[in-house]
Amino acid sequence: MKNKLNYNYVIVFYDVGKKRVAKVFKICKQYLKHFQKSVFRGHITPANYLELKGKLLKVIDIDYDFVTFIQTISDASFNEESIGNTGINPESIIL
Repeated sequence: MKNKLNYNYVIVFYDVGKKRVAKVFKICKQYLKHFQKSVFRGHITPANYLELKGKLLKVIDIDYDFVTFIQTISDASFNEESIGNTGINPESIIL
């Protein structure tokens, strides 16, 4: 079943290789406001969200880079989606 919710606000944060940082920054800046180092946020239409995600997928190395989108519907509801290497799950590490 496809997710049919219309998100109108997104927070994007990323950790990408040095060669791709400027490209990812430039793409995100086209759609959102720069918030902090590798964090962007702002209002976005569903069509622009898909366009942003598509452009990022063309630039990042999905085996190495990490991009997360936090999509909000309202103040009390959000959805998180990550693309690329999400790293190690900290809960799976046994000390």
